[in-house]
Amino acid sequence: MEVGAVCSDMQKTRRGDDASGKTRPSSCSSLKMFLVALSFAYFAKALSGSYMKSTITQLERRFDIPSYLIGIIDGSFEIGNLLVIAFVSYFGAKLHRPKIIAMGCVLMSIGTFIIALPHFIIGHYEFESAAQWVVNSSHTSSPCSPGSTADLNLDSQLPEVPVTDCEGDTNLSMWIYVLLGNVLRGIGETPVQPLGISYIDDFASEENAALYVGCVQTISVVGPVFGYLLGSLCAKIYVDIGFVKMETITITPADSRWVGAWWLGYLIAGVITLISAIPFWFLPRSLPAPGSHTPEKPEQASFIQDSTPVKHKYPVEEHTSFIEMAKDFIPTLRTLLAHPVYLIYLCVTIIQLNSLIGMVTYKPKYIEQHFRQSASKANFLMGVINIPAVALGIFSGGLLMKKLRLNIMGAAKFAFVTSFLGYVLSLFFFAMSCDNARIAGVTLPYNGMEGISYDKHSVFTTCNSNCFCSANNWDPVCGRNGITYVSPCLAGCTISTGSGKNTVFSNCSCIGEAGNLTANTGQCPDKEDCDRMFPFFLALSVLTSFIISLGGTPGYMLLIRCIKPQLKSFALGFHALATHTLAGIPAPIYFGAIIDTTCLKWGRKRCGGRGACRLYNTTKYRIAYLGLTLSLRTISFLICIPGFILLSRQLKEEEHAALRGSQANGGTELEALRKEELGLSNSEKLQRTSENGTDRETRL
Repeated sequence: MEVGAVCSDMQKTRRGDDASGKTRPSSCSSLKMFLVALSFAYFAKALSGSYMKSTITQLERRFDIPSYLIGIIDGSFEIGNLLVIAFVSYFGAKLHRPKIIAMGCVLMSIGTFIIALPHFIIGHYEFESAAQWVVNSSHTSSPCSPGSTADLNLDSQLPEVPVTDCEGDTNLSMWIYVLLGNVLRGIGETPVQPLGISYIDDFASEENAALYVGCVQTISVVGPVFGYLLGSLCAKIYVDIGFVKMETITITPADSRWVGAWWLGYLIAGVITLISAIPFWFLPRSLPAPGSHTPEKPEQASFIQDSTPVKHKYPVEEHTSFIEMAKDFIPTLRTLLAHPVYLIYLCVTIIQLNSLIGMVTYKPKYIEQHFRQSASKANFLMGVINIPAVALGIFSGGLLMKKLRLNIMGAAKFAFVTSFLGYVLSLFFFAMSCDNARIAGVTLPYNGMEGISYDKHSVFTTCNSNCFCSANNWDPVCGRNGITYVSPCLAGCTISTGSGKNTVFSNCSCIGEAGNLTANTGQCPDKEDCDRMFPFFLALSVLTSFIISLGGTPGYMLLIRCIKPQLKSFALGFHALATHTLAGIPAPIYFGAIIDTTCLKWGRKRCGGRGACRLYNTTKYRIAYLGLTLSLRTISFLICIPGFILLSRQLKEEEHAALRGSQANGGTELEALRKEELGLSNSEKLQRTSENGTDRETRL
């Protein structure tokens, strides 16, 4: 309603008739259209970005790759940003910004479609399974093949496996398509934020620009909510739905081998992003400046306008060629990096974003592995609990900043206090632990005694000595004794009946002394301790997300206010460039590499070789994941100390400079008055004195 009222007033002021008597379109209607289009573009890019985060475990399992490679794929989006962000932020303001944003949205949609392409190229998903895929439930077979474990070469990492149909196995290279599509998506996303926000800031009135930007930012927060919800929905659907008979699938969404329909969400996100590009093609390059009554000039076909530029709020030097614009690039960059407060702020945000990006990227995976939740549930909780808490925190932070009327120092202190408080609360995550899953030969000995064994050959014992088993297969079965076994063969099961999820293994020598106990497919749901701890984890996660997000808006305003208005656009662009390069790209990679070191059981690819991790050491995972996150934030707090000192010094210098300037202006005005009086005749002086006396009487 407020936006509509503002536009109504502007229309009354700016509406005019041309020579033919026809009414020209209002510039405010174009601004409203741009605001709606930009909000939808923000929603689309946020949806596809959060959906990528929600599918990392699905991609990891589908392409049989470790977490550090998933980190490279996730960081490739930032690589795409890095390739063009400096040029877009510097040169983009001189060009046709709506059309550049439109081209960016088209590139984003193409990249999203490319990510989904491997699903339609490679064959059906195959996973390790000893269960029968036959409908006849009376069929029996023996998982425990005749032979001896001694027949296996225990010194080798992997036993001999059949290599049939491996010539057509393209999983080794298909993840590269996902990486390239994500790079292209990053390139397309680059112009949306800097050019969209600068367009609003240039052509909206001073008092309404913040309102419009707030509307865009609010809409953009809705995108991740729908992205994670879409990820939750697709994770429930089997990857090859419609191409295989579901009754033949022996795993459930809670299984570490399950892969959801990850490709379906990318198709949906690509269509939404493509639609968001349409309105920008019909928007003008420029609008009349706020308060200006000058009619709009005809639109030119070229991206670069050679006519008189539109008046902007801040005086900037306009260039008409790329060569002239490029001449000022290096000097402007040198001036920016010579600003001590900006440099300290840049270092602090880079380190904190390393912590934040690494934590957010692998948080759904942490919920899955540590608390033994399905990927669908983890994504759902991220979408409906964590993301709204972040959105509420950002909004509340801006509201508090306005109510408290914080200056630049107040904003810096507020951002520091909220971040430090969230840091202190995050320490309690270390106490919210779950025990390792009870898996014979991996986390506890076969005799059921407590203890952890990390020797992969400890899965062989006397109870399965008559079976020819592989130590590398991951096909877990749950025994009646509540213990999970790596495979029915290693459980010593000699008989299997049923099919699919209903397969039952019997006469399992390792499950009980009698040797006649049974086992079912899948891992045992031994997570009573996790179920008790998980609600406390969620509550603390929501609280810390809200508190840390409170400082988001004040911290962003600190970045804008600590530099000159003429450097604002370039400073924001370089800040985005630095954070993408030094935080967005490396953080997922080294977080994933450290998480890989906590793996207890690796899967096996169909044609041999190590695949995706099936089981993690939850204790080491928690210490590595949380320890790395909080260590980075500790370093950032130490750097804040010289930052506050430099900021205080800068504010004092600006205050003294303003005081000297006001004194100088006052002395100049007094001297001008004296010179004027010396040039007046006596009669003029008498008349001036009489007028001044009359003015004083009027004021009294």
